[in-house]
Amino acid sequence: MAKLVVREDAHLLFGFYSKQEREMFNLLISVNGVGPASAMMMLSTLNLDEIAGAIGSGNSALLQKVKGIGMKSAQRIIIDLRDKMSIFVGSGEISLNQNNKIKNETLNALEVLGVPKKIAERHIDLLLKENPDSSVEELIKNILKKL
Repeated sequence: MAKLVVREDAHLLFGFYSKQEREMFNLLISVNGVGPASAMMMLSTLNLDEIAGAIGSGNSALLQKVKGIGMKSAQRIIIDLRDKMSIFVGSGEISLNQNNKIKNETLNALEVLGVPKKIAERHIDLLLKENPDSSVEELIKNILKKL
């Protein structure tokens, strides 16, 4: 999947892993003040579920963790896109928020233990898909066993 952005001074081609990533990119660049570079940075830093969950729940702090997204931009993204996140977040929004809390706590604990963030995220996502009701302790034990 690709998107061509034509500007006065450049033609920019952006590639995406999936159609949903491209749709999220299009939504993000539709927000005033969010350009293609910021949208790509957001997609590189957070996964689609995290972006959709943050926008749907109004979590501007998570969006602000992305380089180039400040408080005003995060709030503008939330206001403009909150109603459009139903494409990305199903009816399980409550469980998504609970899983995000568990995921964040597990991720923080693993980072303190010296596990690289990307590796930890990948293992957490896999384990949460297998068993969505896992506790933070169970996730940490299982991930450390696999490493």
